[in-house]
Amino acid sequence: MLHLLNLLAAIALLVWGTYVVRTGVLRVFGGRLRQLIAASVGTRPRALLAGFGVTALVQSSTATCLIVASFVGQGLVPTAAALALMLGADVGTAAIAVLFSFDLSWLSPLMIFGGVVLFISREKTTAGRIGRIAIGLGLITLALQLIVAATEPLTDSPAMRALLLALPNEVLLDIVVGALLTVLSYSSLAVVLLTASLAGGGLLPTPMALGLVLGANLGSGLLALLSTAGASVSARRLPVGNLLFKLAGCLIAIALLPAIARELRAGFEAPAQQVVAFHLGFNLLTALAFIAFTGPLARRLELLMRTPPPPASSRPRHLDPMALETPSLAISCAVREALHQADVVETMLRGILPVIRNNDLALAEELRRLDDTVDELYSAIKFYLTQISRESLSEREARRWTDIVSFTINMEQVGDTIERILQDVEDKKIRKGRSFSAAGMAEICHLHERLQANLRLAMSVFLDGHRRDAEKLLEEKTRFRELVRDYAASHIARLQDNRAQSIETSSLHLDLISDLKRINGHLCAIAYPIVQGEQAPAAAGLSEPAG
Repeated sequence: MLHLLNLLAAIALLVWGTYVVRTGVLRVFGGRLRQLIAASVGTRPRALLAGFGVTALVQSSTATCLIVASFVGQGLVPTAAALALMLGADVGTAAIAVLFSFDLSWLSPLMIFGGVVLFISREKTTAGRIGRIAIGLGLITLALQLIVAATEPLTDSPAMRALLLALPNEVLLDIVVGALLTVLSYSSLAVVLLTASLAGGGLLPTPMALGLVLGANLGSGLLALLSTAGASVSARRLPVGNLLFKLAGCLIAIALLPAIARELRAGFEAPAQQVVAFHLGFNLLTALAFIAFTGPLARRLELLMRTPPPPASSRPRHLDPMALETPSLAISCAVREALHQADVVETMLRGILPVIRNNDLALAEELRRLDDTVDELYSAIKFYLTQISRESLSEREARRWTDIVSFTINMEQVGDTIERILQDVEDKKIRKGRSFSAAGMAEICHLHERLQANLRLAMSVFLDGHRRDAEKLLEEKTRFRELVRDYAASHIARLQDNRAQSIETSSLHLDLISDLKRINGHLCAIAYPIVQGEQAPAAAGLSEPAG
C-alpha cells in the first residue's frame, strides 16, 4: 500500500511540475509569445515551427491551443495558419517528452535549488519568475525519478504481475483510458512521461503503453475542445480541427500498430525509449501528413461553424475567458472592452443635444437604457480583471490593470450623470413645455461640443498613454471650468434683464452646465495616471472629476 501511495504522490508531483512550468512561462513570455505567433503565420512551415517553439516553452500543446484559439476568435490569426501551428505544437510537446526521457537526475537538485534561491530573493522580478520555471523543471525530473523508484517494488509483486497478465489486450480501451487520464491531469506530457516510466519499470506491456500514448494525444485534443466550450464559434474552430487531425492520425496508427511495435522493438531496446519514440514519430508524421490539408479543413470548418451576427444589444464582446491564461493578452482584451464601454457613453453624450432641441422623449428613454449597458460593461470588465492573477502581472501590466479600472469607473460615472441630465430635461423642460433662450441654448451647444471633443481625447489618452495628450486634456479641464463660470454669469445677467425663458429654465440651465462640468472632470481624470506617473491613478479617477 505504501508503494502505491508513493507512486500516486510522484504522479501528482509530475502533474504539478508541468503546471508550474506552463504558468511560469506564460507569465514571463506572454507578450513575446503573442508577437512570435503573430509574426509567424505567413506560411505553413513558419507556423509549424512557431507552434513547435511556443510549445517547447510552455510545455503544453493545450495551453498553446488556448492562446492561438483566442487569436482566431479575435480575427488576428486565420484558421488555416492556426491549424498548421497546432500541428507544430504537438511535435513540440513530443520533443519535450523525449528530452525528459533521458537521465536527468543530476539536473533536478540543481534546478530546484537555483530556482528556489531566485524565486525567494527576487520574487516580483523576471528573474524570480524564471526561478519559478526552474523549480517546475526540477520537480518534473524529480517526479520521474520517484516514479521509477516506486514502480520497482511493484514490479516484483506477484499480485501485480498476475493483474497485468489478466488485463485485456484491447487498444481501444487503452486509448480511452489514456484520453481520460489526460483530461483529468490536464497534461498529455505528464501522461506520456508516466506511461514511459511504467513501461520502463515493467508495469505496462509495450502494446498497452502505445495505446495509452495514442489516448494521451487524443485526450489533449479533447481537453482543448472542453476548455473552449464557452468561447465564440470562430475560436472553437481550431480545437475542433486539431481534434479531427488527431482522430485521423489515431485511426491510421491503430491499423498499423502491430507493425509499428515490431519496428520499435527492433530500433530501441528499452520500453521507455519505445514509448517516447512512438509519441514523437506519431506527432511528426501526423504533422507532415496533414499540413497540406489545413487550408481545405479550415474552409470546411468556416462553412459549417458560421459566426452568428452580433446581437442588437451592446454586451461584452472582447472579454475572452481563454485569454486569462496569458495576462498580457487578458489585459489587451480588457482595454478593448473598456473602449467599447466608452463608445456606448459617447452615444449617450451625443444624444443629449437632440433630446434638448427636439423634445424627443423616445430618444431620451433609449439613451437612459444605454446607461444599463454601461453599468453591465463596467461590472463585466471589473469581474474579468479580478480573474487575472495580480502576482502574475509585470510592473507595467499592473499599472495598466489599475488604469483600466480607473477608466471604467469614470465612464460608468459619466453614464450615470448623463442619465440624470436626460431625466432632468424630461421633467423640467419637455413635460412642462419650456425652452431655453437662444443665448442659453448656444452656450449649452458650445459646452456640449467641447465635451464630445474631450471624450475623444480622453479615449486616445487611455489607449496610447501619450503624456502630451494627457497634459492637453488637463488644460481642457481649466478652459472648460472657465467657460462654465462665464456662462453661469451670463445666465444670471439674463435673469436680471427679466427674460421669461431664462427665468423658467434657470434651475435646469444651471444644473445642466454644472453636470456637464462634472462629466468633463471625469474625462480629464483619465489623464492623471499619465501625468503623475504611478501616483495613485485609481484615486485620481475618483477624487479629481468634481473640479
